[in-house]
Amino acid sequence: MSQAPEYTIQRASAKPAFDGAWDGPLWGGVPAVSIARFHPVSSAHRPVTHAKVLYDAAALYAMFRVDDRYVRATREDLNARVCNDACVEFFFEPKPGAGYFNFEMNCLGTLYASYVEDPTRTPEGLGKATKLLNRQAGMMQVYHSVPGVIFPERREPLTWAVEYSIPLAVLEEFAGAIGDPAGQTWRGNFYKCAEDNSHPHWASWAPIGEKLNFHVPESFALLHFAGQA
Repeated sequence: MSQAPEYTIQRASAKPAFDGAWDGPLWGGVPAVSIARFHPVSSAHRPVTHAKVLYDAAALYAMFRVDDRYVRATREDLNARVCNDACVEFFFEPKPGAGYFNFEMNCLGTLYASYVEDPTRTPEGLGKATKLLNRQAGMMQVYHSVPGVIFPERREPLTWAVEYSIPLAVLEEFAGAIGDPAGQTWRGNFYKCAEDNSHPHWASWAPIGEKLNFHVPESFALLHFAGQA
């Protein structure tokens, strides 16, 4: 079995500009995770996907960059099924065993996000998951490089990126007090997926096991927050 990786989230030296500058002054020196563990049911398409995360006392900041192909994206409404589009996902658990968040975003910048307290699969979805409201999602800042719907799919290579903030105040509405994350250790995982295209695939940063299911907090890996210095 593959050993779980670990990732240290650095403290941001400034607030991001939300312009997708992967190699810019703020993001250029930030270590990236590689989302490269593809589930066996995936097609032969293996998009090269990386993610970076920063934080400060007010928010988390995430950026993904994908060298993709066969891109299809049609969802534009909050909490639509963006996982069916060209999509990247950041799951994290701030407090052990007390619920986790899933932030899923397609290449159009459309968000699906919820706080999951019971990930048991049911005919309706998950056992207990509370979706973000428009008000809460509206507190985020979002950048996306793809300007509009892609349909039918684009078979040519396409590099795309999304960048967004997650205010800690939003997280605390669900999980209770978190405070400044400096020195804390959370658990989480990063994913890349696409289902409604000719080459579906499902990839993760940390191993997820044999079953195709991203909602397994027991398989999350360690996320360390660097201290103030």
